[in-house]
Amino acid sequence: MIRPATRRRACVAVAAAAAAVLTACTAHSAAPPRAQPPTSVPPAHLSHDLPDDAVRMVLPATGAETRWTQGLDVFVQQVERAAAASCARERGAGLPEQVPLAFIRYFELPDLDFIARHGTSASAEVPYPVASPAATGAGSSAVIRRCTAEGRAAAGVLRDAYVDLQGQWFRELTALRGDPETVRATRTVPDCFAGHGIRARDENGFFALADTVMQTAAPAELPRAGRALGSAYAACMRPVEAVREPARLRLRTRFLTDHADDVREMRESLVPSLRRAEKEYGVRLAFPAP
Repeated sequence: MIRPATRRRACVAVAAAAAAVLTACTAHSAAPPRAQPPTSVPPAHLSHDLPDDAVRMVLPATGAETRWTQGLDVFVQQVERAAAASCARERGAGLPEQVPLAFIRYFELPDLDFIARHGTSASAEVPYPVASPAATGAGSSAVIRRCTAEGRAAAGVLRDAYVDLQGQWFRELTALRGDPETVRATRTVPDCFAGHGIRARDENGFFALADTVMQTAAPAELPRAGRALGSAYAACMRPVEAVREPARLRLRTRFLTDHADDVREMRESLVPSLRRAEKEYGVRLAFPAP
């Protein structure tokens, strides 16, 4: 999985007026975003539709395809937790409380349509598994270790069908960072950000500002601030994605040829294994959707 690059913190302010206004600490003023996001939008929802080819879920080449990848990530984690909880329930024990799962986006493949609509941080809520057993008491260390191991094993059965292939694909994607056309397209981003009142030299700088905005904004302003940021980011990154997306698709075509045997095996085994896990653990595949 490609993680977001480390983000530098910066001092920013959020204006609690009609739209979020971003400004760097050293700036005297900042213009509001050119395109105002809608006052409110319906929350993102869930889709249960699988892609026509598992390749699009495991080896995403576009931001929209990463919605399937995010859902797969969450599903495997849900299976891991459900298997561990079932093990503990059989022993009359409970497991320590865990942080709720979330759909995590991929920095290398920005889903611009989703971000423009819902902002830089909002996504659909992860559904709880249908069969999520309640804890009946604290489990011993031995029970917790055993059941945690059972959960990891259940998740491993699913990951084995795709994780090595996916890891190779994500490493291939990093090569596009130095592609001359991509480099030229990214040079337009700082000026575009500035036109939206955002002082950021690149994507990393933008997300540093966005993180601070979302941490310091008043609760009532969070949705509007997130949508303003998302609208600006999507507008400025579309020229970049217009170059990168076709390049990724071409790269994936070559990748599928170079790894034909592994791809064929993944296509044959992954979806059946996911369907079996749905039935066994009471978890349903779900994907964020606009």
